[in-house]
Amino acid sequence: MRVTALPREGVRYLENSRQVLRHVPFEGDIYLKRKPVREAMGTAYLAVLEAINEALRRRGVPRKELPRSVDAYRDALQRHLTRDGKLMREFESLYDLLHLAGYYDGLIYNRKIVKHAIDAAQRFIDRIA
Repeated sequence: MRVTALPREGVRYLENSRQVLRHVPFEGDIYLKRKPVREAMGTAYLAVLEAINEALRRRGVPRKELPRSVDAYRDALQRHLTRDGKLMREFESLYDLLHLAGYYDGLIYNRKIVKHAIDAAQRFIDRIA
């Protein structure tokens, strides 16, 4: 019997984010309720952080030494996961889009932009997996 691996935590968070969005009413390209969109964007950002944590653990970083702030995540990405600046630029873009604009400020409620942001998080997660 073949045993399938459990989904990675970051992927699971991202799926939770998509699940929240499926239940948000919209008219045209605009979500009508902003609170669940903010929740979904925050969950997508957490998916990115969880994926980074998983990648760091695979590279031997002890659980106690995992990052706990955005600055610590930046440092960990530079030290352990990136050879060029592209991954850092992607992380900064996701931080600005998902966390600051999407979750913290609640400025993103256009369905196309939200979809783009979630897809960008998925590409980042796949890249560091």
